[in-house]
Amino acid sequence: MKIGQRIGLKLGKATRDAFGLALAEVGREDPSVVVIDGDVHNSTRTEYFAAEFPDRFFNVGIAESNMVGIASGLAASGKTPVVASFAAFIMCNAFDQLRMGVAFPELPVKVVGSHAGISIGADGPSQMGIEDVALACALPGFAVVVPADEPSTKAATRAMIAHPGPVYLRVGRPKVPIVYENGCDFQIGRAIEVRDGVDVTIVANGIMVAAALEAAHLLEQEDISARVLDMHTVKPIDQTALQAAAEETGAIVVAEEHLHYGGLGAAVAQTVGELCPTRLAFVNLGDRYAESGTPDELLEKYGLTADNIVAAVKRVLD
Repeated sequence: MKIGQRIGLKLGKATRDAFGLALAEVGREDPSVVVIDGDVHNSTRTEYFAAEFPDRFFNVGIAESNMVGIASGLAASGKTPVVASFAAFIMCNAFDQLRMGVAFPELPVKVVGSHAGISIGADGPSQMGIEDVALACALPGFAVVVPADEPSTKAATRAMIAHPGPVYLRVGRPKVPIVYENGCDFQIGRAIEVRDGVDVTIVANGIMVAAALEAAHLLEQEDISARVLDMHTVKPIDQTALQAAAEETGAIVVAEEHLHYGGLGAAVAQTVGELCPTRLAFVNLGDRYAESGTPDELLEKYGLTADNIVAAVKRVLD
């Protein structure tokens, strides 16, 4: 069963599509925005920007390190560069260039990693960005953003462009449930409480926000009241929201489509451990790669479903 189906969430566009459409809109408003892509513009959806602004679009081929270097030069020249490729390619292949060409000189390069997580499906583990959030968080000065759905991704794209420093934006391939039917007040560094609760808090981002809402609905049927926080910004993380969650609900479950180490769970644990230690449980990929399959099959096999979140809540409350 697809995530969110049991609670009637409508299926929206893929977050990569939402990013591409929003980027084209921003391009009409801001002539300083330029886009650099690694010959996957039909997948990252920077093709929408390229069609309207061919003189501001640069396809450098399958050369992610060079792509970041070009973006750094454009940023140093006063442009607002958006560099896009698959999350696994841009973060793993070009990490040194991101480190020394963007983070060290503190340049406002906007890095977009598409096809993140295992939900890309049949492309297999070589294409799945599952360590990208950890790598991006390790870059000093970077904001790291993982939006949940189509409306929040459009808002996140605009917030990314407006942000004064470097940003990593993570987007995905499959269509995802709409969490924010009426739009959302998106601010980098500020979590969104999408459901209130008093017994436990589920902190999630990306596709796992819809799974968290589904889990909260299932838990309600067992008289367990779950707060759901969309922690779309992993860095800088919303310390205020996490401290309140720990103090007011006394237990936290973190759900993410990422490896166990270095992602949202690690950031939440660091924050809560310092401000208000509480019981914690984690729903993630663990310490392993996935395989090829349909998105639904992979999310089920690797434990990224509402039922897995429910089980984690029961463990942390036991």
